[in-house]
Amino acid sequence: MDPVAVVLWIAFGVCAATWIASLITGEHSWVDRLWSIVPVVYVWVFAAASGFADTRLTVMGVLVTLWGARLTFNFARKGGYTGTEDYRWAVLRGRMKRWQFELFNLFFIVLYQNAILLLITLPALTVWLNPRPFGAWDVAVAVLFLALLAGETVADQQQWNSHAAKHTAGYAGPRFAQRGLWSVSRHPNFFFEQAQWWALFLFGAIAAGSLAQWTVLGAVLLTLLFVGSTIFTESITRSKYPEYAEYQLRVSPIVPWFPRHAGRKAATI
Repeated sequence: MDPVAVVLWIAFGVCAATWIASLITGEHSWVDRLWSIVPVVYVWVFAAASGFADTRLTVMGVLVTLWGARLTFNFARKGGYTGTEDYRWAVLRGRMKRWQFELFNLFFIVLYQNAILLLITLPALTVWLNPRPFGAWDVAVAVLFLALLAGETVADQQQWNSHAAKHTAGYAGPRFAQRGLWSVSRHPNFFFEQAQWWALFLFGAIAAGSLAQWTVLGAVLLTLLFVGSTIFTESITRSKYPEYAEYQLRVSPIVPWFPRHAGRKAATI
């Protein structure tokens, strides 16, 4: 079967399942629980369609599987598979009427986010349509992807350590992560997450012989999603921790960069 048809049917099933589950349970983090799983499936569908004979597609499948395994582990240790809902949805429910939030749930949480999960993997479609020998540029992109994966692993571990330290008796340190990678970016995990999908896009560009590929849309929309999510998340964090405003003055929003002097104006995200 055409791999495009296969992934579209899978995406349709995932959308239906997550929407129905949200209606039955009254909680809205079902897409989050599949976020690290369905992109892996999509990429391997394209690899399978090539008969696993396309080295580039197989490498992409392995890399995305490593991404998914790491993200699944991190999500699981935070209690993501135990029925815990994203705290931001409760905040939004408090600001919206019931029917407004249900529309938001259907069109943004379910449909839009699942569309992004499909679109970010479609460089695999570009590769499938443009079989070309695996070369030095592919090796460089694979190394870049692994470096970004390592960066996200370190960032998440530093955040985990920061949260764990807060529950230690006599702890008098900062109330949110500010050390290590978090001293040069307010969201280093977000940076590395997005960058991995831009790197995956490069595999498609290499196969097609041009950066002008429509499949860049996935990486673009993912970046925009993270921008909006960051703005909302930081507004909540600022309301909980007044000192977060000073942290915003000093530290780059997303891209790791040298800390600023506290007197300089902070970025808007």
